[in-house]
This record gives sequence, C-alpha cells and structure tokens, in this order.
Amino acid sequence: MRDVLVGEVWICSGQSNMEWKLSQVDPQRDGDPPTDLPRIRLLTITNAPRLGRQDELEGRWTPASERSLVAFSAVAGWFGRALHRELGVPIGLICNAWGGTRIQTWISREALLQDPLGRTEIRHYEGFLDDPTRMAPGEWASIPDWEARGAPKDTGNRGLSDGWAGPAFDDAGWKTMPMPTQWQQHGHAGSGVFWFRRSVLVPAAWSGRDLDLGLGAIDKHDETYVNGERVGGMGFEGGPNTWCTPRTYRVPGRLVPADGSLCIAVRVRSHFHHGGMIGPAVEMRVAPVGESGGVPLHGPWRYAVEQDYGVVTVPNTPWGPGNPNSPYILFDSRIAPLLPYAIRGAIWYQGESNAEQPEAYRRLMPLMIRDWRRAWGQGDFPFIQVQLANFRNQPESPANGRWPELREAQTAALAEPGVGMAVAVDIGDPKDIHPRNKRDVGERLARWALAHTYGREVAASGSLYRDATVEAGGRMRVRFDHGAGLRTRDGAAVGELTICGIDRVHHPAESRIEGDTLLAWSPQVLRPWAVRYAWDDCPMRCNLVNGAGLPASPFRSDGA
Repeated sequence: MRDVLVGEVWICSGQSNMEWKLSQVDPQRDGDPPTDLPRIRLLTITNAPRLGRQDELEGRWTPASERSLVAFSAVAGWFGRALHRELGVPIGLICNAWGGTRIQTWISREALLQDPLGRTEIRHYEGFLDDPTRMAPGEWASIPDWEARGAPKDTGNRGLSDGWAGPAFDDAGWKTMPMPTQWQQHGHAGSGVFWFRRSVLVPAAWSGRDLDLGLGAIDKHDETYVNGERVGGMGFEGGPNTWCTPRTYRVPGRLVPADGSLCIAVRVRSHFHHGGMIGPAVEMRVAPVGESGGVPLHGPWRYAVEQDYGVVTVPNTPWGPGNPNSPYILFDSRIAPLLPYAIRGAIWYQGESNAEQPEAYRRLMPLMIRDWRRAWGQGDFPFIQVQLANFRNQPESPANGRWPELREAQTAALAEPGVGMAVAVDIGDPKDIHPRNKRDVGERLARWALAHTYGREVAASGSLYRDATVEAGGRMRVRFDHGAGLRTRDGAAVGELTICGIDRVHHPAESRIEGDTLLAWSPQVLRPWAVRYAWDDCPMRCNLVNGAGLPASPFRSDGA
C-alpha cells in the first residue's frame, strides 16, 4: 500500500446544502481560493438508492487540490480546511449527501420502527413494494396527465350526505387535530379526503353581516361549508399551486344567526404528497368584510377520514429502487457500506425537506443520531448539525411559517450527548434555499469541533437560549448559554425581538443588554408572558451576537 495517511475522518451528510459544490458558490468569493492540501483527502459517495443492505461503496479518495476542492462539498471543504489549519494533522472528509432528501431515508428500518410516523410510513412503503399493480416509471406523460387518468378518484361527497357539514351533526366522537398542520404529522401517512369541523361564536353584533372566512392555504383541494351551506372551494381548476393558495371565502349575512354560532366544516382532498389545512395561523380567522382582527380559527379542530387513498407516489418517481426518499433506503445504500469504517464524527446539513414536519423532526433527529452511533459502535461520537438558514420560498407570504419550529427541533437535539450546532439564520437568502455563504457555515461547524472534540480554546457557538423570567416593571430577562460578550453586530437595538402577554399577541420589543443577559419590554405589554427572537421563516435583522461575533440562535421562551 502507498500514500496512506492516518488522521481524523468526518462524515459530511445531509441534503443539497451539504452537497453544494464550491464551484457553485464562486470559489474566489471569500478571498481564500482553494490550493493544494495533500494531507486533506476527499471522498464523495455516489451509491444509487438500492433495495437491501449494501456492502460496497462507489467513490474514491482524492487529495485536496485546487481542482478537487472546487468539485467537492463547499461546507465540508471549509470545515476540513479549518480543522487542518488548527490541528496540523491529516483530515479525511466523506461527503455522503443527496439533495432534496428527507431525514427518514437516512435512518435504519429498525430505528424508524420505533417512531409512530416511521412505522406507518414503513407499512405503506413495504405494501407498495409488494403491489404488482403499482405504477411503472414512464407510464404517464406528465403529472397533469396522471391526475386526469391515474390519480386516486374522489368517490363522492359521502360526508355531505351524512350531514358532516351541518351544525346539527354530533362530532363528539371525532378525534382532534391542531390547525394549521398536515395530517401526515399526526399519524396519517397517506393521502385521501379528510373532513375538519370547528364551531365558534362570533359577536352577536355580527348577526346578519357578511363575513370573510380566512382559512390560510389548504393542501390541495377543498369544499368549505358554514352552517351547512357551501361558501367556497377550490379544485383542479385552481392550477398546480392550489396546495399553497390561501383561501378566503365570503359568508353571506343570512348564515350568521343572532346568537353568533358558526359551524365551519372543510372537506380537504389531497391525492398525493401532503394534505391538510396548512395556514399560516395568522390567516385563519373570521371577521366582518373589510375589518381586521376577528375571531381566530387556529387551534384544535375535529376531524374524520372520509376516503383513505394510502400512500400515493408521484408519477415516474415511485418509492423503491431509484427514489432516494424511500424510507431507510439511503441508510441501506450509503450508511451501511461505510460500517465499521472508523470515524471521528459527523456533520449534518439537512432539514429543508422536513421543514413542514417540525414535530416529527423533533423525534427523528435524535433518533437518527442514536441510530448512527449504534450502527458504528464507537460510542457517542461528535455530531454537529447546521440550523436552517433564513429563507422564504414566497417572499410575499406572511411571516411565521414552520421553519422556526424546525430550527427549534434542531436546537432540541442538543440535549443528546456530544451534539453541536452551527447557527446560520443570519447568512441565508430569502430568495434562494441554497445560500452562497458556505464558508461561514463550514467554519462555524469547525469551531464546535475544535472546542468540544479537540479541546481548543475557541468559542464553540453563538448564544443559545437558556431561560427567561419576568421582572418588575413588565420586563423579561433572557439568559443564554455561550452568551459571553453579548452585543449587537451593528451597535443598533436588537432586531427581530418581540414580546407578548397572556393573549399571545406579539409586539416589537425594546431591549437592553446587561452582561450576558437580554432585558426586553414593550409599553403595549404590561404583564409579559413570553419573548421571541428571530421567530420567522426569514428574519432579516438578526444582529444579536456574542463576543466572538457568532449569531444567537432563534428562540421562543413560551415553547408553544
């Protein structure tokens, strides 16, 4: 054997932001172009998704050079260069990432079976694999063609004929589901037709007045009823973006009785992917036409399943061989072949494809970490994740989607031993899910590794929320871990900071930094209940940093 090095090997995994090459983000941008570093070795895994546990890897080690680094993961490359510069030892980097993948594909079957969502998904997935009538790739010319000829068919509005739309129907036996949400987050892995009902009381003064009923976006089609009468709906005629189109329907005054009682029933149909009333919560309200505020509609709704389509696959991309998002398939195809190769640890940049499943991610992230550690048998090796950057798919959409909750789920994984996190909420791009600043991401990951794995005297992380207490004068004091030298990057007041009372209505907060704590208040909140920072899909004024200039992680003190 020749040209063999012994050093520190790190797995670099996740989805496209880990996969993104240096050449895709302009290697000259940061003033430190790639150069020959023969004691850094690079390996990119290229195994295709195959059924069954694999035992061979596709890919080969190459020395880091100007040419090879620009064709390698930008985040992993900057991470490795930072370690090599500080440690002076050989560094091996294994890029094992796949764009657009969910966390479920990177977890083993035996681990997924421990989670209720995982069990449901595996049951449907393995049933699909055994179905000889399943759709063959190339059978449909396009998704609209499949929707017209091959998609599950609505077999008729049985719920309406059974009285599910009217106020007289007794729905006490139905289960409840918090809205807005997708039903896949609550134990229903498949597609189908769901009914959601909620009874509310509006002010008696609204009797006889026309109302605007806002439901937020509904994934994908709906028929909406108030007190038994259809007031609106959207189907295939709404085009391909019905799933993210906010619904606002006019409720005629004759449906608003003197006692203000409204029974709202929504029939939701989704023929593939996710389904549900997905909000955001701020758009779910009913109010007189032209008036703001109104009666909020987010919260628990009763629901029943009218038609269950099971797990429906997108045309030409069925689950199984070739689909990297099949449950556990990348664990079998890309993790299993690495075992028992000795590693120092793992860095992980993923979550965008699970951004609408924060509750599930809160369980699945630590499940995957424990799963990998079990598989490698090397104890609690370091596992460092990247928190989602700021991004909004549709800049005109309201704030406060589900990305803040996904970031919170990532932060919760820090409770696992040996888990770290690089905050990236200050360096994203509102119009691009692939922010170009990969250097800061890689070097922030390296900081945690240097501090906690290698014992170097460097700041490991930006400030992480610890707790908050109410003080005299209607103020709240927030305490942090890694908060030494707390300040704002630009010397201005803390941006993206809000405070609320028991009504949970948040107002912009004034603030003062005292040592490593943050004091927040608002003249509009006399008795504070909770404080939030950067609680938005795409906060643009994240200027709270610690003495090392590392950004504070988004947080909410109320946790709900």
